[in-house]
Amino acid sequence: MTDDEEPITTPTVGVGPHPQPWPTGDHFDPELLAEGDRRNVVDRYRYWSREAIVADLDRTRNPFHVAIENWEHDFNIGTVVRNANAFQAAAVHIIGKRRWNRRGAMVTDRYQHVHHHPTVDGFVDWAQSAELTVVGIDNLPGSVPIETTLLPERCVLVFGQEGPGLSDAVREAADCTCSIAQFGSTRSINAGVASGIAMHTWIVRHRLDQIADQPST
Repeated sequence: MTDDEEPITTPTVGVGPHPQPWPTGDHFDPELLAEGDRRNVVDRYRYWSREAIVADLDRTRNPFHVAIENWEHDFNIGTVVRNANAFQAAAVHIIGKRRWNRRGAMVTDRYQHVHHHPTVDGFVDWAQSAELTVVGIDNLPGSVPIETTLLPERCVLVFGQEGPGLSDAVREAADCTCSIAQFGSTRSINAGVASGIAMHTWIVRHRLDQIADQPST
């Protein structure tokens, strides 16, 4: 490094120990208050225990769910879970293999309900019992544009495996399938990106009046 170059510094995430006197309340974690909170959470949840954060999120979770097929250990699942946390989905459902790569979730799975369904039939039975509309997300012949579709408030958005997309079983079970408009040369976008677009589309349809109140940090 030359004399006129500034050293590269890594920004500090989160906050340090809370100054005395500590705030009171069962939702605060004494260890975090004492040592600092470096987690990837919005400021209003600083120093809260994980259990308290989950309980608070449970009070206002949105009524849509998210599901993704996992037959080949899809690396997109972590991103789907992270997006589900960001948009406060009721839960994420893994269809197929139980094990999935959590790295992309960036620890958000600690605050998000994640359920497993070994088979498509089992998942569909659950969705029907929960009275949720099954909405497949894939650019398939016969799909309808998500941009002009009024997604049901109570629904489960289903994403397929990277590469083949939705399985035939899910396509047959879905009440409808929505496509995401694309204008470039690629045939598809990955499930992680598609999930963020689809969830945000649901938010715009059903929570537009609340967007201005959401924190940006």
